[in-house]
Order: sequence, then structure tokens, then C-alpha cells
Amino acid sequence: MGLFDRFENKIEGAVNGVFARAFKGDVQPVEIAARLQRELDAEAKLLSRDKRLVPNEFTVQLSQHDYDRLVPYSKTLTSEIVPELREHAAERHYVFNGPISIAYELAPNLPTGRFTVLSAAVAGIQQADGPASTTMIRRSTLVLEVNGVRHPLNAPGLLIGRGSEADLRINDPGVSRRHAQIHVRGTGDDIAISIEDLGSTNGIIVNGAKVREAQLDDGSRIEIGSTRMLVHSPVGA
Repeated sequence: MGLFDRFENKIEGAVNGVFARAFKGDVQPVEIAARLQRELDAEAKLLSRDKRLVPNEFTVQLSQHDYDRLVPYSKTLTSEIVPELREHAAERHYVFNGPISIAYELAPNLPTGRFTVLSAAVAGIQQADGPASTTMIRRSTLVLEVNGVRHPLNAPGLLIGRGSEADLRINDPGVSRRHAQIHVRGTGDDIAISIEDLGSTNGIIVNGAKVREAQLDDGSRIEIGSTRMLVHSPVGA
């Protein structure tokens, strides 16, 4: 039995009974599971000779009819699918950036029985001293936003990397243990912010250009590994 067949049979076993009755003639859970497996294979990006980065966040878009019938079972279905995706990834030497998540979204334009899948490789982010508070963010002139989380840019700055000593830890295989340092000097209107590559393997990209160091301003876009960051003013935070 092939790898795909084995995966599909496991999911079929997990969704027998109530799932099969609830979804007869509509989108089948096994179809979603198999589609997510194929998404891993299709989106795998080479990291090294024997490792490939694959998506870890998935959005399954469903018609109104299928959405209404699937959502009540979504937690159970996800809990069955995720271990199988991890097993498939281990056998293929795939690497996830962070925890696997599956969201189900209504797409009214889709006909019953059809669905689409969106995916992304999103790094798990951890700040060394815990999550930034709203008060801290509002006192900061600029913030560094990573995967929707804002980190205040206060002096003296942040060490970004995958290692335990980093102020901002990014669980991304393309990020070095000590990847980059953001320097913050001054306060208020006199603040100066820059980023410096600390001899990382894959370098840093600022506003589309690979650099060793660069000044950062409101709107600066940073890419480190497969992780994208944005410097901006937290107005309205």
C-alpha cells in the first residue's frame, strides 16, 4: 500500500460513523485530509539537502452548505488530521515552522461539494520576557510586527534568532541562532532604529534588498528566513 493510500485509510477510519452520515453527498472529511497532505507536497521548499519547509497554517474555504455541516465537527476532525500530517511530514523529511493549525472559512461563492485550501509557513514567535503589553506598545514610537504580534522597539533593541538567548525567538529553520540585531537609540522624535546581520547563514532582506545593515523607518519591511516583519507606528493600538 502506498503512502497516500495509507494516509487516506487512516483518515477514513477516523471519520467513519457520524462523519460519514453527516457529510454523505457533500464535502467528505477524507477529501479535506487528502488535500492538506497534497498541499504539503506541492508547497515543500528546499531548506537543505534532506529537509524541506512546508506550510503549517491552513484555511479550508467551504460553501455555505458544507460550512454549516462541517464546523460543528471541526475540532474533532482537526485533532485526527494533524497527527497524520505530522507523520507524513516525518516520512518525507518535511519541516514545520511552528504548530499546525487548520481554520474553516465560509466562501459563499463556492458550490456545494467544492472547497479550496490556502496555506502558509508561519514561524512560531516567542519574546524572551513574555508577550508585549498594550502599555509597553503605546509607549513605544515604533513596533516590530511579526505574524500579527507587535513587539515594542525600545532601547537598546532586540536580538532576533532561533537560539534561547534571543530576545525575539523565531522557530524558523531559515533563521540562525543569532541572526540579527535591531539597534534602538534615543527616544521620542529623536529615535534611530537600525538592523544588523550577525553573520547569519541566510542573511536579511530589508524592503526587497539583501543587506548587512540598514536603517529602519515606519513602513520598513524585513524578511528573515521565511518570516516577514513590518516596522510601523502603533497608532490606534
